[in-house]
Amino acid sequence: MSLFEQHRQHLTETEAPLAARMRPRTLDEFIGQDAIVGPGRLLRRAIQADQLSSLIFYGPPGTGKTTLARIIANATRAHFISINAVLSGVKEIREAISTAQEKRGMHSQKTILFVDEVHRFNKAQQDALLPWVENGTVILIGATTENPYFEVNKALVSRSRIFQLKPLEENDLYRVAEQALSDQERGYGRLNVQLEAEALSHLVNVANGDARALLNALELAVETTSANEDGTIFISLTVAEESIQQRAVLYDKEGDAHFDTISAFIKSIRGSDPDATLYWLARMVYAGEDPRFIFRRMLILASEDVGLADPSAVAIVHACAESFDRVGMPEGRYPLAQAALYLATAPKSNSVMGFFDALSAVEQAQEGEVPNHLRDAKRDKHGFGHGAGYLYPHSYREHWVAQQYLPGSLQGQVFYQPSDRGYEDQVRQQVARHREAQLAAMVEGTGVALPEILTFSPANSVTDRWLQRTLSQTGERLATIRDRVFTLANPQRHHLILDVNAGSGLLTWEAVRRVPEGGVYAWVYGATDEKALQEQAVFLPELNRPVVIQKNFQEKFSESIPKIPPDVRFDRIIGRNVLLNEIDKNAVVQSLAETLC
Repeated sequence: MSLFEQHRQHLTETEAPLAARMRPRTLDEFIGQDAIVGPGRLLRRAIQADQLSSLIFYGPPGTGKTTLARIIANATRAHFISINAVLSGVKEIREAISTAQEKRGMHSQKTILFVDEVHRFNKAQQDALLPWVENGTVILIGATTENPYFEVNKALVSRSRIFQLKPLEENDLYRVAEQALSDQERGYGRLNVQLEAEALSHLVNVANGDARALLNALELAVETTSANEDGTIFISLTVAEESIQQRAVLYDKEGDAHFDTISAFIKSIRGSDPDATLYWLARMVYAGEDPRFIFRRMLILASEDVGLADPSAVAIVHACAESFDRVGMPEGRYPLAQAALYLATAPKSNSVMGFFDALSAVEQAQEGEVPNHLRDAKRDKHGFGHGAGYLYPHSYREHWVAQQYLPGSLQGQVFYQPSDRGYEDQVRQQVARHREAQLAAMVEGTGVALPEILTFSPANSVTDRWLQRTLSQTGERLATIRDRVFTLANPQRHHLILDVNAGSGLLTWEAVRRVPEGGVYAWVYGATDEKALQEQAVFLPELNRPVVIQKNFQEKFSESIPKIPPDVRFDRIIGRNVLLNEIDKNAVVQSLAETLC
C-alpha cells in the first residue's frame, strides 16, 4: 500500500462519517444476511476460496451490498476495480477492460470489476461491458436497489448469480449499534456514551432495517449532545427522536417497492380486505406516491374486479377523484380512503373479462359477417333485403324477443358469465332465460337471420307482412309456452323432473332453476341436442347439472324409453311436442306414467 493510500485510509477511519468508518472489513465483522453469507453458505465459501463468478447483489439501501463487494476486494487475490455507473461512462469501462487484459496477459491475474448502481448503466455502457464478461476478461460484481430482472441487461443477468439482500432484522441492528458504541478505533468506544433503552429502541425501529440510517442517526445524537460533569454523553429518547424523526421507507416510484406496493393494494381490494387495503394505501401515501396514480388504478379495478356486481363503483371512484382534485392534500386523503374502502367492501365480479374472450373469437373466427337482419336497412333494404327479418324488441312484452344477434359461426357462444353477486345476481336469471329462448328459437329455425338476397323482384306486400308477423311471434310464443308449462306443473323446490324431448333446453334450464334441491333429467332424441345440453351444463355446479339421456325413437315408443335407474321416480314429467308424431298416444302416456311417483 502506497503512502497516499495509507493517508487516505487513515482519513477514512478518523474523519469519515460513522457509517463509512464502521463498514465491515471481513466476513466475521459482517452482520446479518445469514441466508446468503452465513457459515457454509455458497457465497461465503466462494469468497473464502477466492473462486468467484459474476455476481449481482440486489436489495434496499443499507443492507450490505457495497460492503460485501469491499470484503471481496480485501479477500481476493484478483485485481479489483471499482466504478459507479452514474459517474462512469464507456471511456471508464474501456479503461477497466484494458487494465484487465493487461493483468491477465502479463500476470495471469483475474480482474473483478465492481459496478455500484449497475441498473443505472445505459445500453451503450452495458453493450461495452458484455463481451468482456462473456469471455471471462472481467468478473462482474454489480450492486443495485432495483430488480435486476427488469433493470439490468438480460445477457448480463443470465451470466451472473443473483443474491437478494433483505432489510436487517431488529436483532442485527442492535448488534450494529453495539458494535459502533464499543469499537475504540472506528466507533465511540473511547467515549462514555449511554443510551436509554427507549432511545435505542426508537433508533432501531425508525431505521427500518437500514444499518446506514441507524448509524447516521446514532452519530447525529452523539455528536450533538454535550457530555455532563463526569464526561458521560447521555442519549435520551427525546434526543433520539430529534436525530431520526421519520421512519425510513424504501419507495422508489420507478422501482420494485412502487410496483410491489400497488400490487399488494390492488390484491387486497380484490380480496375484499378493507384493513389491508387501508394499510397499503397509507404506505403509498406516506412514501409520497402520486394519489392520481392510485385513483387511476382504482378506476381500472372498479371495472375489472367489481364490474357489474356494483355498476356504481366506477362513478363513486370517479367522484372521489374529482373531490380530491378540488380539495387537494392533506384533506384529499379522505376521498382517497373512501374510494379504496368502497371498492374493498363492494361485491366482486370479473365478468367484463368476457370481452377478451370475444376479442379472441374475433381474431380466430372464420366467418364474422353481420347477420342480414342486423344490417342497415336504410340504404338497400329493397334491393338486397338488408335488415329484413329484424324484430324490434320494443314491440314485444318486456321489450325483448328471441332473436339471434351473433354471426352464424358463433351461434350459442357465451362470452358474458354474470356472477351471483350484487346487481349481476338480479339479472343473471333473466340473461339465462333469454339465452335459452334464443337457443330454442335457433333450433326451431326461427329468430335467425334471413339470407341476403342475391336477386331482386318486385315486392309482395301481403307475403312480406305474413312472414314478418310469423317470425316476430316465435320468440314470444316460446317464452309463453315455457311459462305456461311451469304454471301447470307447479314444481316444488325438492321435486325430481323429467323433461321429455328436451331439445334445446327451453324447459330443462327453467326446471333446473325451479328445483334447486331436487333434480332434472333431460331426455333428448339426438346426439346433437345431447352435446349442446352438456356443453351448456358445464357452466353450472356439478350437483346442479341435469342428467342428459339420449335415446332415439324406435317403432314403439315404450321401447325407446331410456334406461332410468329403477329406484328413480319423477314428481313431474314435462315436455314439448312429445306426442306429436305418436299414433298410440295413450300407450305413450301410460309408459311415461310408470316413471312417476
